[in-house]
Amino acid sequence: MNSHSSLIDQLQLGDVLGTIPSGLFVVDLNMIVRYWNRAAERITGYSAEEAVGRHCSFLEGIPCGDSCGLYDEAVEKPVIGARCTIVKKSGQTVSLLKNIDYLRDGKGRIVGGVESFIDISRQKELEESLRQHAADLENRIEERTWELARSEARFRTVLDAMDDLAYISTQDFRLSFVNRAMRDQFGDILGGLCHAELYGFEAVCPWCPMERIRTNLTVRDERSFGPQRRIYEILHSPLQSDDGLIHKLAVCRDITERKAAEENLREANRELDAFAHTISHDLRGILSPVVTYMDYLGEQYGEVLDNQILQILGEVERQSERAIALLDDLLDLAQVGYVEPSGRMVALGKLVEEVETELRGAGLLGSHRLEVSDLPETWIPESLAYQVLVNLIRNACLYTDPKSGPIEIGCRLEGELNIYYVRDHGPGVSAEERKSIFEIFFRGQTAGQKRGTGVGLAIVRKIALRCQGNAWVEETPGGGATFCVSLSAQCPAAMAVSQ
Repeated sequence: MNSHSSLIDQLQLGDVLGTIPSGLFVVDLNMIVRYWNRAAERITGYSAEEAVGRHCSFLEGIPCGDSCGLYDEAVEKPVIGARCTIVKKSGQTVSLLKNIDYLRDGKGRIVGGVESFIDISRQKELEESLRQHAADLENRIEERTWELARSEARFRTVLDAMDDLAYISTQDFRLSFVNRAMRDQFGDILGGLCHAELYGFEAVCPWCPMERIRTNLTVRDERSFGPQRRIYEILHSPLQSDDGLIHKLAVCRDITERKAAEENLREANRELDAFAHTISHDLRGILSPVVTYMDYLGEQYGEVLDNQILQILGEVERQSERAIALLDDLLDLAQVGYVEPSGRMVALGKLVEEVETELRGAGLLGSHRLEVSDLPETWIPESLAYQVLVNLIRNACLYTDPKSGPIEIGCRLEGELNIYYVRDHGPGVSAEERKSIFEIFFRGQTAGQKRGTGVGLAIVRKIALRCQGNAWVEETPGGGATFCVSLSAQCPAAMAVSQ
């Protein structure tokens, strides 16, 4: 026999019944109390000595007495959750919630009954208080309903005075309100189905935002509809009706002219991009042979040319290479336009490894060492993230001595923004130059004879701004520069709207 079984065997039934938190008593077939536990003493005020041996009717229970169902065969046993009242020894009436059942001997014969009960007087008081509160609330609701009716009338008056189209549709897509501007364009469409009246569809629109509206989300959309097929920016908002259901309020602003201007601008940008590609290609075609010729002259005639001529050839070659690099950077800058979210998160840690491999292979990293902290993923396209990293890391390598310390790449969280940074321990950037450091072609006092086009940091800032972020430079504690780019941790809602 294990220790647990031995412990259970030591339990006495009376001890167990005496420790339960519910009042409990046992009666025989004549309703005489034969057992009365400690919780029954606490609830009723009667001690076991006062209760045992007495008929249970001394409690003046209601509806006990003649209607007691303990030994009534018509009353199914056990009785669970019955309610009654008794009178305590102090004379106070209390409400009880009780369970009743037979007691049987080993042969299954009824030899008595058992009743367990708890005091629910406080609960009854709370229920009464809640009923009174509900009645008061109902009165206040009636008052508020009248106030809301007035507010709704004012609300509809405001909508009716708007120049923008506005309508309210129910959850079954019925137009329950259309404002004056809407009536002027569509006529009397009140009560019609929104998808039929606005778009001419027999079925619900495939892009209908009603499901999201029901979850209290606000949805922004752009659609073309109406007799003249004009383009509208639509703000769909949840609107709770009198019946408690969520309806949809749609306010539609005509943006046809704006969209035409945007398209003209996009076309102009496409032409500008094509022009930039052409210029880049043609000028590279001119400059590349110059670099080749200078290199050829240096190799073939280096022994017969004097040092001054060789220096001139070398300078022509360097300036030509610089012009080619400038063309490439300007082309990259021109191509940073409207940013479409990538649709997937980009792992920046892995991207840093790719940038390091490329820069080291090109001889641009030298003996610099990179220290990379955990970098959260970003929603911006991988190509733009790559441009930010490669320009900031290359800039740090260009303007710092490898002996000054590692180049640190990390991120800190500020509110809803991820602040990505590239930190070096070089000469730093003066306070006067920090305002201009991201301007195109700007090169600071520490640039000296170092090769650079002054475009890389301008690309970084333009990408940050296009992604609704920002770029700036801070002083590194102990000396150096920390270049920072802020990006929203989540894709901004304005950029996630479907066009």
